[in-house]
Amino acid sequence: MLTVHHLDTSRSQRILWLLEELGVPYELCLYKRDPRTRLAPPELKRVHPLGKSPVITDGDTVVAESGAIIEYLVECYGNQAPAELAHLEPLRGTAEHRQCRFWMHYAEGSLMNWLLMKLVFDTIPRQPMPFFVRPIARALCGKVQQNLVAPNVQTALGFMNDHLASHRWFAGEHLTMADFQMSFAVEAALVRGGNETMWPHLTAYRQRMQARPAYQRALSKGGPVVMSS
Repeated sequence: MLTVHHLDTSRSQRILWLLEELGVPYELCLYKRDPRTRLAPPELKRVHPLGKSPVITDGDTVVAESGAIIEYLVECYGNQAPAELAHLEPLRGTAEHRQCRFWMHYAEGSLMNWLLMKLVFDTIPRQPMPFFVRPIARALCGKVQQNLVAPNVQTALGFMNDHLASHRWFAGEHLTMADFQMSFAVEAALVRGGNETMWPHLTAYRQRMQARPAYQRALSKGGPVVMSS
């Protein structure tokens, strides 16, 4: 039996969504974040040396990293997917395949770096520290947010919004691997990026994604998607 080692409010939610779409039976092993540090528990290191989620076990096979897991699942189980998901991996050499490959890399290669920095610099001023240090920490974090993080997050939101103005899904008219890889990043970007009304095509994309029955099933099993700041 395939097992998903799932950390609450983490990127492994996209793996649950993909498995629900594929209709592949799986077991769910839930892990809770440390309430103080919000880090993954040490038990995950028994599954994979990095101690991160998502990670799956499929018999003797252990696969970590979202993109690698998505590719593995499509490679191993994509042939039993419903007809609607026949384009999970678009035909190589096509524009759809190039788009799919780009967004598969963009999610973690560029976008998530800025979203993680946004979360970190939002959180630092609220951490325990001497009272006389807090104004300094708040000022430094605010400066980094204003001059570095926020402009890059806004650029990313605009980039995705403009792309989705002419694409129903990230690679085109069909749901592909790229949509599962991008799903967590889209939700996090909209939560942390400010006024959602500025990005109508991106919010419409999120609505299409969240309306899918398989997405709803994954949500009911895995819990909330995005960690609050």
